[in-house]
Formats: sequence, structure tokens, C-alpha cells
Amino acid sequence: MVKTKKVKSAGRFGARYGKRVKTKLVAVEIKQRKRQKCPLCSRLGAKRLSKGIWHCKKCGKKFASDAYYL
Repeated sequence: MVKTKKVKSAGRFGARYGKRVKTKLVAVEIKQRKRQKCPLCSRLGAKRLSKGIWHCKKCGKKFASDAYYL
């Protein structure tokens, strides 16, 4: 996987799609990979497992919610 300074993880697309699209994609990817606030215990601990499936390490609950971020 190729990473560049300008477009970070979207460097895997090479010269396709344009810079604006790639920077928007990077913003969504960074936000979805961070730990989110759990709606059940209200602490930072929820992590995305797959599309719409979230797991909180603090309270141990697994729940469904939005696809990319809570």
C-alpha cells in the first residue's frame, strides 16, 4: 500500500479520481478508525468491526449503528 504526504492512505488509488475526492475519503477513513463515544456507557471505547457493527471495549457490548461513524 502506497502512502503519500498529500493524500495519505488514498495514495493507493494512484493518479485516479483527483485530489479533492481522495482528501474527502481520507477524512472519512480517519474518523471511522478512531475510537468513538459509546452510546451505552458514554465513554470513548467503541471501535468499528465492520459496516454498521460496533464493539465497545469498556462495557463489552456489541451493537449496530451507522456505517462509518457514530
